[in-house]
Amino acid sequence: MFNWPSNYDSCFTLRSSITREGIGLHSGEKTKIVISPYQEEGYFVSFKDNPNKIYKLEQSLIGSTMLCTAVKLGTRNLYTIEHLLSSLAGCGLSYIHIQVDGKEIPLLDGSAILWVKAFEEVGIREVIKPKNFMMEIHSPQIFSKGDSTIAITPNSKLKIISIIDFSYKAIGKQTFIIDLSPKDFVENIAPARTFGFKDQFQELSEIGLIKGGSLENALVCDGETWVNPPLRFDNEPIRHKILDLIGDLALVGLPKAQIIVYKGSHSLNALLASSLTN
Repeated sequence: MFNWPSNYDSCFTLRSSITREGIGLHSGEKTKIVISPYQEEGYFVSFKDNPNKIYKLEQSLIGSTMLCTAVKLGTRNLYTIEHLLSSLAGCGLSYIHIQVDGKEIPLLDGSAILWVKAFEEVGIREVIKPKNFMMEIHSPQIFSKGDSTIAITPNSKLKIISIIDFSYKAIGKQTFIIDLSPKDFVENIAPARTFGFKDQFQELSEIGLIKGGSLENALVCDGETWVNPPLRFDNEPIRHKILDLIGDLALVGLPKAQIIVYKGSHSLNALLASSLTN
């Protein structure tokens, strides 16, 4: 059994490259990526048809946050990066290069667990260079969008308190609290899948989104029930919200902080992440 670290005191990278392919959630197109260890700190991306042009992913490159997180790399956009970034940051991995053949990161099963299993196949190694994988937070901040709020205060480790409140009876109100570590991420957050609502599918399809969504890569809520049970956790939706938050913070570094988020979203997470770069 693979033993993930119990804290973020060290930073790691992969021992060798992994390759995965699958369908993009919104494009519905097949896409393939190769993830490799890299000599520089951070997450770096190139495209297969132009491998010598390498971009470092930074918060300033974030573009659209409508139902996913996208980055603008030169003249291209790369969509749905949050689950992969969440798996990397959540596992304490940096010094990573991602080569993309397509315009979207594969959704796989809609969670981060298949990325984690891929990392376990090749193993990880500690990065010997000086690295502060965790970001120091010196003052509290709070941001709101509509009835959604996210607040951050300094702490000795990353503690996340997340709350959601949906009118759909199958979800309702859920709260989850976690002191994050690679081990806890893998066990309690990574398996949680993305979720959607049956009554919104037609509307999203009409505007060109979720072309690759299916019952194999997303939980679908139909009001009082789930179309494709069983859930992996009784509160799988709130855990996936935390998965998204971790992915959306990955480009600025995981903060040593307590984060409280009510009705989180990619756009709200981006507000917080952008503030941490200043």
